Amino acid sequence: MTEGERVIPTMGINNCGGKCVIRVHMKDGKILRLSTETAEEAGDAVPLTACARGLQYHKTFLGEDRLLYPMRRTGKRGEGKFRRISWEEAVDTIASEWIRIRDTYGPASRYVPYATGVSGLLSGREFAKRLLALDGGFLGYYNSYSSACIGPVTELMYGTRQCGNPPESWQDSRLIILWAHNPLETKFDAETMHALRCAKEKGVPIISVDPRRNETAAALDAEWIPVRPATDSALLDAMAYVILKEGLEDRAFLDRCCLGFDGTHLPEGVPETESVEAYLMGRKDGVPKTPEWASQITGVPPETIASLAVRYATARPAALIQGYGAQRHAYGEQSARGGILLACMTGNVGVWGGWACGAGDCTQHPWPSFPSVPNPLSCRIPSFMWTDAVDHGETLTALDGVRGAEKLSVGIKMILNIAGNCLINQHGDINRTAEILRDESKCEFIVVSDLFMTATAKFADILLPGVSMFECDNISLPWKYGEFVGFSNACIPPLGESRQEYDWLSEVAGRLGLGDAFTEGHTWDGWLQDRYAQLCLREPELPPYDELKRTGLYRYKKGPRAVALEAECRDPAAHPFPTPSGKIELYSPRVAKTEYKWPFPAIPRYVEPPEGPQDELARRYPLQLIGWHTLRRCHSVHDNNPNLEKLDPQRLWMNPADAAPRGIADGDEVLVFNGRGRVRIPVRVTERIMRGVVALSQGAWYRPDKYGTDTGGCINTLTSLAVTPYSRGNTQHTILVEVRRTVAENNGDVL
Repeated sequence: MTEGERVIPTMGINNCGGKCVIRVHMKDGKILRLSTETAEEAGDAVPLTACARGLQYHKTFLGEDRLLYPMRRTGKRGEGKFRRISWEEAVDTIASEWIRIRDTYGPASRYVPYATGVSGLLSGREFAKRLLALDGGFLGYYNSYSSACIGPVTELMYGTRQCGNPPESWQDSRLIILWAHNPLETKFDAETMHALRCAKEKGVPIISVDPRRNETAAALDAEWIPVRPATDSALLDAMAYVILKEGLEDRAFLDRCCLGFDGTHLPEGVPETESVEAYLMGRKDGVPKTPEWASQITGVPPETIASLAVRYATARPAALIQGYGAQRHAYGEQSARGGILLACMTGNVGVWGGWACGAGDCTQHPWPSFPSVPNPLSCRIPSFMWTDAVDHGETLTALDGVRGAEKLSVGIKMILNIAGNCLINQHGDINRTAEILRDESKCEFIVVSDLFMTATAKFADILLPGVSMFECDNISLPWKYGEFVGFSNACIPPLGESRQEYDWLSEVAGRLGLGDAFTEGHTWDGWLQDRYAQLCLREPELPPYDELKRTGLYRYKKGPRAVALEAECRDPAAHPFPTPSGKIELYSPRVAKTEYKWPFPAIPRYVEPPEGPQDELARRYPLQLIGWHTLRRCHSVHDNNPNLEKLDPQRLWMNPADAAPRGIADGDEVLVFNGRGRVRIPVRVTERIMRGVVALSQGAWYRPDKYGTDTGGCINTLTSLAVTPYSRGNTQHTILVEVRRTVAENNGDVL
């Protein structure tokens, strides 16, 4: 500390699970540096220590590339050509278009897309929905890009997503399997890696099942079992077969708690051949789901599959912990369901040190509520399908995932995109998405509020400068696990003419005659205090608002040990599971009675995916491409910070066995391509990616050259707009590509 230096506590509010403690060292109104909490300061609690990303927040958010003034588009959408305008002109234009579109097409033509650039208690995105709801309503959405499959199927089978124990329970596991789970880089939260390290120190064996030996596996020195992308459920099926064949299943648990494992526990009238057991043993299709069967699909040796199954079944309690990677594939629901099946077969549900698989949520304290207003319109679409709603919304029906109505009455005509990069960068098939948005006869008006000229911002009609975590107060909450409430303190005034979205939305509300109803007399800070007061009524141990603001963090007192679903597993008759049957529904009567656009079975089982390793398209594009969350970014946040590039330069990972026949050496520039797009990127040749698979970290900013080839390394140049059959989740990890060494490029072609 230097003379005159003061420290302001704050906390990140973007969609990073770390939620680290950030201390802003200020002098003469300027930020000198950031520091964070140490393990010694945290004491017995899990330290909320910032990684390199957290300690670079000021260099990411306060750089020279900030948007500082409201602007109006002058060129074609996507060109990034704008002129500066006044806030009065911006608000007048928004209000005018708002009214025109509402009166011309109806309230269902308006949409606020999924976006997580601000994930604090209060966000401009939610305030935009509040105003739209007061003005007749809007087209809503359900599910998310993150957990669209794993969340809904956990509810389908358990009746709840609250099926996880506190991560500290893993120290009492006898085996941990991390399945498509990379918490070190993904930053699920502060608890997960801490708990895994503690388990490792206690001697708990840890296995990583993933096409890539990720940084989590490397840090924990975990045993690595590579598996082909989109084939996880085949591997899980074969493990279930081995457990059943060897008589290692917990038959008492299955009989007591589960619906549909065998023929005697199916709903009345359902043939025995529809049971899980009949499927595994091949009694219906004539194909037992043996390790040899799965090996041909997954690329995992049969002996490895058999060994993994036996180790998991006999090392009770054991924790098979699923990440979100495997469920972002075509039929991603099935990998999540297959994990739940294994947890049930081995009796690892409802026990300390075990793990129920699936979403694994474990919320012990309520979150503060947002001051929302009920949407008068009940109609909702899957979050990933907004492009369809823009392009051909009038054709979408309940069979496409429309809820609250049989079909959409109108396509999306107005988009309010606030603090998010999902209109372009983080959405699938960028070239097709951009084509849809360029057509102004479809979506007629787009407002974007952001900090930088992102790929999404370039498609705005009105582009507005927002504020960063250093320029506004907010309350920060745990993302996955963690029992605390944090406060994000403003440290500096807004840069340039930047404004919180709440401020200009309040002015739009005034133009609509809804000013009083929208604000209820509250400023932004007033809403924060109001919502915190409501939380304190439910959580009386919390400190006063001013104290939380001063300290920046409150950790809840440690409560009694919680084991999810313990009572239900012990006596489901007295404590039924919150499902229609009161049991864990391995067989789903709801699924069996529902029509789906694509095949979706009533039980967990492998379904061959499009663009999987067995697809005919693999003859043309023989490599499977996957993405991962890198240490240097949180989604697309931080990609404009050159200091963080050193952590993980944007490279295509490729196995030597795939590189050699293509004449590719480490460091070469390559072209990654398929029928949807092209990316030019340097390659990293490494044994840490399995043969037949290449990988590109997600979140890099889309930077097309004059030929339309992306030079930024944005994986969504190559992904698709396809969705999964049940939850209509994104399938952005199911991609077939080819890779060639770049010699020269002319008109977009490799020479």
